[in-house]
Amino acid sequence: MSLTRRDFTRKSAITGAGVALAGSVGALATAPNALAATDHESAGAEAGAEHEAESGHTGHRHRGVGYGPLLPDPDGILALPAGFTYTIVTYSGRTRLESGEFTPSNHDGTATFDGPRGATLLVNNHELKGPRSGWTHPVPLTEGLVYDPAAAGGCTVVEVRRDHVAEWVGIAGTSQNCAGGSTPWGTWLTCEETEDKAGKNGMTKDHGYVFEVDPADRRANRDPKPVKALGRYAHEAVVVDTRRGHLYLTEDADTPNGLFYRWTPPAGFHHGRGRLRTLADDAGVLQAFKCFDSGGTFVDDLSRATRIGTVYGVDWVDVPDRDARTVSVRKQFTEGQVTRARKLEGMWWADGGTYIVSSYAREESPLQHDGQVWFYDPKRRTLTLKVLLGVNPDPSADGAFDGPDNITVSPYGGLVIAEDGEGVQHLFGATESGRTYPIARNELNIGTAQEPEYSEFTGVTFSPDGRTLYANIQTPGIMLAITGPWKRQKRA
Repeated sequence: MSLTRRDFTRKSAITGAGVALAGSVGALATAPNALAATDHESAGAEAGAEHEAESGHTGHRHRGVGYGPLLPDPDGILALPAGFTYTIVTYSGRTRLESGEFTPSNHDGTATFDGPRGATLLVNNHELKGPRSGWTHPVPLTEGLVYDPAAAGGCTVVEVRRDHVAEWVGIAGTSQNCAGGSTPWGTWLTCEETEDKAGKNGMTKDHGYVFEVDPADRRANRDPKPVKALGRYAHEAVVVDTRRGHLYLTEDADTPNGLFYRWTPPAGFHHGRGRLRTLADDAGVLQAFKCFDSGGTFVDDLSRATRIGTVYGVDWVDVPDRDARTVSVRKQFTEGQVTRARKLEGMWWADGGTYIVSSYAREESPLQHDGQVWFYDPKRRTLTLKVLLGVNPDPSADGAFDGPDNITVSPYGGLVIAEDGEGVQHLFGATESGRTYPIARNELNIGTAQEPEYSEFTGVTFSPDGRTLYANIQTPGIMLAITGPWKRQKRA
């Protein structure tokens, strides 16, 4: 049953701020360039700072949030606060798989799982697009694990023990494996961010699908099969509604801007290891979202939200042709049918719903910004704006954050976000009351001294025990394990 505009208007009037602050992170308030000053650089803790943060006009920051200033790394890889250290887990072109080949490049989405005998298992995407000939270190074509032998991408599984690291191929022959998502049953859903069909860019099969990878059972990954029920488009991330069984998916695309999707399983279907690959190609219902404000006005693009705490009601519209045989899924809708957003990126399920990133908006969007984080509450059918980053006037200067991408909910409170913007790249945190603070800075210059360039962070995720933060530097492809004096972040 759809949530009508009249119903949403009535519910908004009744619930008020309770809807606006759904989820434990609350209103993570920022304003244009509000993140330019980090907490440890704050000159003081004015009594009005809390009010300023909630209204989207932050000035000075409260002390005691975060871990202090970032210290330069003598090895030129990762700047961290005092007391924190990192280790390199995998490094493309340097570390090797069990089979002898080098670790593939272009690390992206990652998830962690409990492994045997105290080990941590990680599944690591490799965002390699197009033919294998275009990459020095593609994912090796391991027998039995190949979907399309022409494609360069895929996933590796990394086993981390106290004194040992091993890595092997989880799936090969997929394309542009960007993000994805872990499942409650202990597997990884890897997403292809492409719409290449057989015959394009050298591909021998259609691409743009979701595949399931089991980190604990190598045999389960044999003969890869796409989950076509989830649609064929430029997938970014996916999460599982642990209560209702829905899957939510983001699309990173433009011309026109991408969509946010919900897949409802067919009646009688029960999730579990390997169950998704048994589905018929048209199983369940794939839908795209449609938002409207408290006055009942249709919202065409999420960039129109300019205030923290903005709440939209959500309806769902059936996708006509989920396999996009002739027309891309996002182009199958006419103006006014669905809501769009530029660069819908990472997601994370927590607090009874999902956090969703829109990385930035430019000329292809109604309004410009340098990042949003939304929270979708499936019970209330509402979408609430939690983070809004104004356009960063000087991305080359350290301090301001822009271009949020991969995201995770921290066991120490709030969010940890991987930056994929222009210029300097960070991992940064946002507390439950909206304070932001740096966690790490990429110091690996892949450009020149005259024109420095720093790759994005990806794959941010904590170990199952919460003691280690894993993150990747996408280019050339480095997986890092960060440890230190983690602490519960205060609201104020």
